[in-house]
Amino acid sequence: MRRSLREEAAMARFRRLEVLNTMIEGGLVPVFYHQDLETAKRIARAVANGGVRVLEFTNRGDFAYQVFSELLKWCEKELPDLILGAGSVVDEGTASLYMNSGAHFIVAPIFSREVARICNRRKIAYIPGCGSALEISQAEEYGAEIIKIFPATEVGGPEFVKNILAPMPWSYIMPTGGVERTKESITKWFQAGVACVGMGSALITKDLMAKGDFETISKNISQVLDWIGQARNKPA
Repeated sequence: MRRSLREEAAMARFRRLEVLNTMIEGGLVPVFYHQDLETAKRIARAVANGGVRVLEFTNRGDFAYQVFSELLKWCEKELPDLILGAGSVVDEGTASLYMNSGAHFIVAPIFSREVARICNRRKIAYIPGCGSALEISQAEEYGAEIIKIFPATEVGGPEFVKNILAPMPWSYIMPTGGVERTKESITKWFQAGVACVGMGSALITKDLMAKGDFETISKNISQVLDWIGQARNKPA
């Protein structure tokens, strides 16, 4: 059913449930930052061409939110199925800035009650970073559906995920920082029980961006999706 103009102006294009389900179904959330808008557009298209519908733009550098805002406007026209969110958001002011710029989800390296509240108020998916059972439990108490464990390797790797899910099987975990672009790494994480994985420099590498080799970025993403499908015992 078509939403009214008032509803269109008051909310992101993608509902929170659709965003979360898309992350879980796809299994992969690419993460990147680039200060040049045109390069960011080419990365977004490469991600979409690789078969992923979710992309995280990290809040780094001066005026990053302006690049994000322009990128999102472009995606709405050129890549309407791509769900764009903001990462590295640690305070409520920055979260509000990105949500007002159209962000469909907010990701953080830490858990913040204040950010959780304002995301819940706007029905925007909030994916906080946690490193212990207590932090994960507190984040879930404040409405976080998917929990980012960060830095994933230092927190304990796939064994940490297994040990968390044993007493807390209802948790949805997304490791970021330490997920390698290899079949072995992807298989270990998904066999441990992760809902999805976040991948940044291991997937969208600086050298490929510098060379303008966006076709290889798309191929790398497709390959990771194939490994995820195999780890889940289903086609990509």
